[in-house]
Amino acid sequence: MVNLLDDLAWRGLLYQQTDAEGMEQLLNKEKISLYCGVDPTADSMHIGHIVPLLTLRRFQMHGHKPILLVGGATGMIGDPSGRSEERQLQTTEQIDLNVQGIKKQMEQIFDFQSENGAQMVNNRDWIGSMNVIEFLRDFGKLININYMLGKDSIASRLDTGLSFTEFAYTLIQGIDFNHLYDHFGCRVQVGGSDQWGNITTGLEVIRKTHDDNTKAYGITIPLVTKADGTKFGKSASGSIWLDAKKTSPYEFYQFWINTADSDVIKYLKIFTFLERVEIEALEVTVENEPHLRKAQITLAEEMTRLIHGQDALDQAIRISQALFSGDLKALTAEEMKDAFKDVPSVEMSKEDKTIVDFIVEAAVSPSKRQAREDVTNGAISINGEKITDVAYVVGGEDRLEDEFMIMRRGKKNYKMIKFV
Repeated sequence: MVNLLDDLAWRGLLYQQTDAEGMEQLLNKEKISLYCGVDPTADSMHIGHIVPLLTLRRFQMHGHKPILLVGGATGMIGDPSGRSEERQLQTTEQIDLNVQGIKKQMEQIFDFQSENGAQMVNNRDWIGSMNVIEFLRDFGKLININYMLGKDSIASRLDTGLSFTEFAYTLIQGIDFNHLYDHFGCRVQVGGSDQWGNITTGLEVIRKTHDDNTKAYGITIPLVTKADGTKFGKSASGSIWLDAKKTSPYEFYQFWINTADSDVIKYLKIFTFLERVEIEALEVTVENEPHLRKAQITLAEEMTRLIHGQDALDQAIRISQALFSGDLKALTAEEMKDAFKDVPSVEMSKEDKTIVDFIVEAAVSPSKRQAREDVTNGAISINGEKITDVAYVVGGEDRLEDEFMIMRRGKKNYKMIKFV
């Protein structure tokens, strides 16, 4: 089997380690429990969140046991790491809803059934019952203020303002690591590069509450960026979410398939579980046959299948093929609505109109003369059906779900008509 740490290094997934030599010896000697935490600041994760989780899944595939911590307690406070201003506090009810959403997404990524099946925990179970005196006496005394001021997440906020609530966040996360060490035998914490300060605080808490033989470790994953240095994980319409209601499987698939040649091999290494030989073969196709986009197709298929399942992947491919061929008749009304939600749209009444009047009012063609010409030349289609009769009347049978239609002029000029 491939050496895990060597594989992580090849994939570009090792940024910092608290003790690289000790970590390697530990992994060579035994199967361990290790954890990664996610705060439920929203009811869904986006793709920027999942790199540490996918790294944890790689550990699981090598026989180690992942502990998935959802921060029902820390999510009520907010991590100051990587932020220039205080987070907006959320209600307990919203946090609980967010926790449920994130749990479902964790279950899509990890194996929960095998001998080393993943285990999910919520830090509200031990932080929520702790009173303030207990917190200050048992843990507050362990960490020096100067030590905390040395953390980037805290130091970077001193000029703009930092509440005591967020100041205490790093210590609370340190209590998490200590609790998991004591109760779950957890030896390693994995996190993004912005979590280094929180991870080392956890190691400090463990060191001060145990004897000198105690060994725990931390590793961080580098921030994923595009080849041009810009932020990864956003599209023109915003963040790429794992929740299908926020980012549909088709949009999710399209995000990955539109990856630049300069980024696609890097993303295959970071996000997929393909073997090295498969990725290196795809790298050759990027160099020799970039027009075939084999690497992008593989990346899109692997990621959509992982997050949304095979059925959703099949649907995303079907929509993509229908749009490429122009054969919209193969799509359901719901799939059309999904595929075209970002195209230009116009609102119109449900009144029946001739095709010429209709396309002028919809601003699909600029004039009646041009409209007649477009229809006669076969340039106009409604919901995938070509219209060539200038006397055609657009009516109720053309309205999908009595709400909308997709009109196309030429090969790629689409418009969504919304009926009011």
